[in-house]
Amino acid sequence: MEQQHLTPKATATRLNIVKTGEALVQHKGFAALGLQEILKAAGVPKGSFYHYFPSKEAFGAALLADYNASYAARFDRLLSDPAEAGRSQLLRYLDAWITDPDDPQKSGWAEGCLVVKLSAEVADLSEDMRLVLSDGVGRLIARMAAMIRVGRQDGSLQDGPDADALAQVLYQMWLGAALLSKVTRSAAPMQGARAATLQLLACPAGPKTER
Repeated sequence: MEQQHLTPKATATRLNIVKTGEALVQHKGFAALGLQEILKAAGVPKGSFYHYFPSKEAFGAALLADYNASYAARFDRLLSDPAEAGRSQLLRYLDAWITDPDDPQKSGWAEGCLVVKLSAEVADLSEDMRLVLSDGVGRLIARMAAMIRVGRQDGSLQDGPDADALAQVLYQMWLGAALLSKVTRSAAPMQGARAATLQLLACPAGPKTER
């Protein structure tokens, strides 16, 4: 059943299922997660899953679309100052991968990133889910490229390679570092990615708090 045909109450229940499912996926992945497990955790009656989603794949696509929207909103809140220099914006965002900007005692955004968690699994499992995830990644890279352009315009970044290509390289490097951090249970790969980022941006190496 399509979401626009649901009552307001059913729409709220559908969103609750999506949010609950995301928390479960963070721990178990997507393929291993059962429908009844999702419904039980969400407090929704058994057997009602297909009232809200035509398939598990459709649920997965909705979950990833919601994640993309939530991530974009978090991005907006982090970089809410339009007067901030482009270099500072870019480093502020990348530092958020390492350490939660709202709580320095917590791990950063990479810890709960569904691209890190699901990219390999989703690419083989569902074309619809892959496209939703790919769209979110593409939008993020475009925003990183925009920050690079702003930095070059305001003088906080030196001229260099094409901004879109550089943003793609930076994202790929940080995504790989996030995966290695999970494998090694260490922030060292992320710190290495930051040092390499400063070199790619033609910035002098400095402490993590440097802006």
